[in-house]
Amino acid sequence: MLVIISDLHLTDGTSGTTVDPGAFDMFADRLRDMAARASWRADGHYRPIERIDLVLLGDVLDLVRSQQWLAGDVRPWSDTTSPQVIESVNTITDEILAKNAHSLATLRSLAAESAVCVAPSDHSGNPVYNGEGQPVPVRTHYMVGNHDWFLHLRGPSYDLLRQKISHHMGLANSHNEPFPHDPVESEELLDALRRHRVFARHGDIFDPINFTEDRDTSSLGDAIVVELLSRFVVEVQNQLGEDLPAGVINALREIDNIRPVLLVPVWIEGMLERLCPSPAIRKSVKRIWDGLADEFLNLPMVRDHNTWSPFDLVDGLERALKFSKRLSIGWSSQIGNWMNGLRGATSDSYVEHALAEQDFRNRRARHIVYGHTHGAESMPLDASYADGFVLNQMYFNAGTWRRVYKQTQWAPGEREFIAADNLSVLGFYQGDERSGRSFETWNGTLGASAAEFSVHRVDAGQNASPQSVSTPNVPVNSPHFAAAGATRVGPVRRI
Repeated sequence: MLVIISDLHLTDGTSGTTVDPGAFDMFADRLRDMAARASWRADGHYRPIERIDLVLLGDVLDLVRSQQWLAGDVRPWSDTTSPQVIESVNTITDEILAKNAHSLATLRSLAAESAVCVAPSDHSGNPVYNGEGQPVPVRTHYMVGNHDWFLHLRGPSYDLLRQKISHHMGLANSHNEPFPHDPVESEELLDALRRHRVFARHGDIFDPINFTEDRDTSSLGDAIVVELLSRFVVEVQNQLGEDLPAGVINALREIDNIRPVLLVPVWIEGMLERLCPSPAIRKSVKRIWDGLADEFLNLPMVRDHNTWSPFDLVDGLERALKFSKRLSIGWSSQIGNWMNGLRGATSDSYVEHALAEQDFRNRRARHIVYGHTHGAESMPLDASYADGFVLNQMYFNAGTWRRVYKQTQWAPGEREFIAADNLSVLGFYQGDERSGRSFETWNGTLGASAAEFSVHRVDAGQNASPQSVSTPNVPVNSPHFAAAGATRVGPVRRI
């Protein structure tokens, strides 16, 4: 059995919130349930599966999204061999491991403490539910994406970093080798994928904003996160201070959950219209953003991208990011079309890239899996028939375990977004596992409560001011999240 999860973005706590530890407890329950069901074979008999390969498909630890990059003189695009960068990466990693200790302990227990057990079978091929549980070994493979690419770097300092991460997470990766970005970089990972006829990659290679032809170097996306998103929150609070309505301060804590990230200024404008009644303050906030956008666009690492790109990236980014350059109508549509054009695609989906994968075209893989976009997908690619056999090929996106703000399809001015917490799990089976089925997906979404944010009630009249409402966070393993589709399971029944 092969299980894939992606884009957990566990942070050091200095930039937004991370997934509730209850998500990992619920995932462990789901994994045990999937293992038990996978032990039912296509011939109707029960035989415990031999192992589980768990693939973490990139951006699991977020080493870029941290305010700590602003505390010193180095950035992710500085010399990665310098002691200062190595120290920063280690400090951020230590804080991530400490901040998410319970979550990572649960993940580690899957591999190190035989946390996944299934019922043994008798001689007739039936489960023995009252017998001692039979442990199922779990091999956890870490692949890197665009927010944890430092783990792909060579060198003794990064070997020590990988060793520390492997210990905390119970990884099967060799810590004295770079964590793989492409599956061919790890023989064990590649074998696990091919046994299940799956090809998987993070997907950042298709995104020119977040990949620059070499996963050992920084990208424009890193600069956007550090020099725009992180600095903006700090600068707004420093410059405007107590003049800001409480609702705006609360909303800014969510800024790194906007997807795609280039729609952040569109979201800011809509947020200010709802939560900030003062035109002067709204103008000041936009001025701060545009000033930081100018500084970002003038960074040497940003300007350098125009020397190799077939696109005019800097001009395109300026039109996408700056309020002073925005169109009167259709701003977000223009941004989306420009971003898709960078990839040579016609939609937000990465399915077109899946169709070009060699493992799809030569029919080696039944399933193509990406992460990166934070949007869970399952889409048919092709069905081939030969000699009485059929090969169904599918594309999947592994989604995220984060909150995601997505733009509404019907909104005046295209400035409205709706938030939801997400949790996605993909499972793939080989041979006669899971009664001969080849895959299953679990996608849970939990709508954000309006009480979590400061809201301007539209039914309270034009003179109503934003109210700051404080309520406890709903844990992801609560009955409310269970009702959304990601349920804690009971006794296993064969279905």
